[in-house]
Parts: sequence; C-alpha cells; structure tokens
Amino acid sequence: MKYRALGRTGVQVSTLALGTMNFGALGRTTQDDVTAMVRCALDAGVNLIDTADVYSRGESEEMLGRALAGVDRDDVVLATKFRLDMGGRNRGGGSRRWIVMAVEDSLRRLGTDRIDLYQMHRPAPGTDIEETLSALDDLQRAGKVLYVGSSTFSAAEVVEAQWASERRNLVRFTTEQPPYSMLTRGIEADVLPVAARYGMGVLVWGPLAGGFLSGKYRPGHAPATSHRDTTFLRARDSGPGDLAKQTAAEQLYTVAEQYGMTLIDMALAFTLSHPAVTSAIIGPRTLQQLESQLGAADLVLTSDVLDAIDAIVEPGRNLKPSDASAVNPALKPANRRR
Repeated sequence: MKYRALGRTGVQVSTLALGTMNFGALGRTTQDDVTAMVRCALDAGVNLIDTADVYSRGESEEMLGRALAGVDRDDVVLATKFRLDMGGRNRGGGSRRWIVMAVEDSLRRLGTDRIDLYQMHRPAPGTDIEETLSALDDLQRAGKVLYVGSSTFSAAEVVEAQWASERRNLVRFTTEQPPYSMLTRGIEADVLPVAARYGMGVLVWGPLAGGFLSGKYRPGHAPATSHRDTTFLRARDSGPGDLAKQTAAEQLYTVAEQYGMTLIDMALAFTLSHPAVTSAIIGPRTLQQLESQLGAADLVLTSDVLDAIDAIVEPGRNLKPSDASAVNPALKPANRRR
C-alpha cells in the first residue's frame, strides 16, 4: 500500500480507502461480512475508512463500529458524513441544529470519541455556509471532529466555503470528495485544480463508475446474476449517456487487455494518476470484490496507457452529464423560469 498526505493536514492516508456504502441493508452484508472486509483492508495497509450516517440509515456506521472493536483506534483515519436526509423534519441539512445532533449520533454508532474527518455530504443551498462552518468549528474546538471536508461540491461552492472560512476565521474544509472515473472526468476541468489551489486532499468516489468499469456487466461476458444486477443493466441501457459509457468501457477493456492488466486495476490506477487526487474510495460488497481491487495500489500507469485512455474519453468530460452529481441550483426549473 502507498500513502499520501491528506492535503496540508500532515496526516498520511492510504491511496485506496475503504468505502462502506454497501455495509448493511443496501449491500445485503452481514456483520461477519463487514468484519472480514475491514480486517482484510487493514491487513493490506488501508488506513482510511469512509462511511456516512445515511448509509442504510446508520446501520453502516454501527456495523463498522463493531468491526473496529479491538483495533487500535490510532491506526485508523475514520471519516463519516452528514447532511443527507435521515428521515423526518429537520433531520438533515447543514444547520447548526442538525449538525450537533448528527455528530453525536455518528459518534455513538461508530463507538468512538472522535471523528477524524467529518464531511458535508452535499451542499445545502438553503443554508448559509457560514452557519455550517461555525457549527463545525465548535465541534473541532471540542475535539469531537479533527478535520472537516466537503463532498460533491462544485468548484464555485468549494471557493465560496474557503472564502467564508477565511473571512470569518472559521475551520475550513481540508478535503473534497467528488465523483471521478475514466468515464466521469468533469472534475479535471475545475474541481481538481481548485482543490489543489487550496491545498485540499481529494478522496474520489465511484472510480469504477457504478459497475461500468468492473467488467461484471460486459455484454455477453457476465450475465446478470441477481435482481440488483438486472435492475442495473436495465437502467444502464436507458439513455444515450449510458450507451456512450458502455461503448467507452468496452474500448477501455481492450486497452487494459493490451497492456496486461485488469480493467478494475486500470480504472483505480487511473484516478490515482492525477496529481491532485489523494485516495480512491473502493466500495466492495463482498470480500472477493475487495481482494480484486487491492492490487491496484501498486500499479502506475505509463504515459502510453494514459494517452490511450484520453483518446477514448476526453479529459474534463463526463460522458453522462448527470454523473457529476453536483447540481447547480440555479439551473433548476423553479430558479430559471417565471
């Protein structure tokens, strides 16, 4: 495993981070499954684990907390998130009222006295960013969180938050967690340069593009084996963006084969080849999936491989625009029509 500095914090984190969205009901994983994956990742040198309160409505945090029982807490950089709806009025968002409740819930579920990296899962357009940063500043001073970050912010929102921190002398977001893969490259044009400008660590999610780059769904090679797989295949073929991704994925598979690597390894190594990226978050559902991805940490892509990838998907472009996940509120119908 290789390690990189988490922005300018001085903290060293593994280039592959264990994502836990599939822990619990969503991924149909048991506690034994979760514990096995966590221990395998730690044994491989992974020290950054990322979760969120909204994953299976807190179940992911609870299962992760149990899996980490007996592990030296200082060996793990533990990251979680707040902001998305947890069910019920005022149980979500970026308000101080919700943040002070959400952090206590996450601490309890994780069974820890501190969160190393507490991230705002999405922007909250209806809440002043200074309101959010002020609450996070208090949590940092209280020692409940050590660092704070954002997730899936646009470049403009990253800048706004940095300016607010400087203007009000508040804690600043030291990391950003955007979507990034060989098929979703929009952040190369703005978010990554802005994050680098502010010295932010970047933890990218979706490096396998929701399964398109796993090789599992290649036509004629790996038929659907579950209801979830069948649903994915149906959704994947639903529009031109998905068809473009499918075509590009097949071309990328050929490149990987030509250079003697798996598509998974090439996909993960690609995200780590960008100088602004700190870690790539992998989100396995099974121990087998985890083991198939850990080898990418040692892979360095040559210029020839990177050039071949660029020829298939243009740098700075998302083949399916909605994969950016960062929605500009100004473009919503209610804000652009009378």
